[in-house]
Amino acid sequence: MCYQYILTAKEDDIGILTINQPSKRNMLNLDALKEMEHALEAFKEDREVKVVIITGAGDKSFASGADIGELNKRTMLDALQPNMTATYQKIENYDKPIIAAINGIAVGGGLELALSCDVRIAVKEAILGLPELNLGIIPGAGGTQRLTRILGKGKAMELILTGDLLTGEEAERFGLVAKAVEREELMAIAKSFAARIASKSPLALKIAKMVVNKGADIEMDTALMIEKLGQALLMGSDDKNEGTRAFLEKRTAMFQGK
Repeated sequence: MCYQYILTAKEDDIGILTINQPSKRNMLNLDALKEMEHALEAFKEDREVKVVIITGAGDKSFASGADIGELNKRTMLDALQPNMTATYQKIENYDKPIIAAINGIAVGGGLELALSCDVRIAVKEAILGLPELNLGIIPGAGGTQRLTRILGKGKAMELILTGDLLTGEEAERFGLVAKAVEREELMAIAKSFAARIASKSPLALKIAKMVVNKGADIEMDTALMIEKLGQALLMGSDDKNEGTRAFLEKRTAMFQGK
């Protein structure tokens, strides 16, 4: 499919989705979100793709969030529609790991996109934050919830109420991103992360994501039961047999996702 707002590419077992509106700081309008969903569905169906990287075109912005012109016209009822929230839920619950390679500005809906990804890597000079209160609204695509779960209530509350912005280096210190790197290293490091993840069992990756996501915000006994059920499923898999045999035979495992 020919996209208007994004670009897609595949390098070995890594799918790359690039938000491609650099002249508008990679703004996320509704059509761009639909294209992202379509591309992610295509990567999901491609058995060769094990990990997806999301990044932004150019060197200024990862994603700058919603189109403020669109936002200005929205009503109370519009806010109750799924829109961006639904897209980010699909990303969080995606079958394959997703890495956000944050190459610049990631504010508002742009940071909320990164928060829905599994791993975040940013350039040191990136700008990250949720400044929605400056517009008389709140983060409305998961920002209040995901930022709190990642940083804890105190720091998340501070950032949301003040609208303060963090650099990539500051975000690394707070644990918001896994790594803050030099710009010229960003994609190489993101691909290195992706390659390490892609070497694991696709089935184990899927179950690990599910167990972590579903267990993160429930009480411990139920979370541990979800973990146990996930492990039980994997114990009956071909990948478990292959992984343990490969370890004993001192060779690289050849996982099939079964």
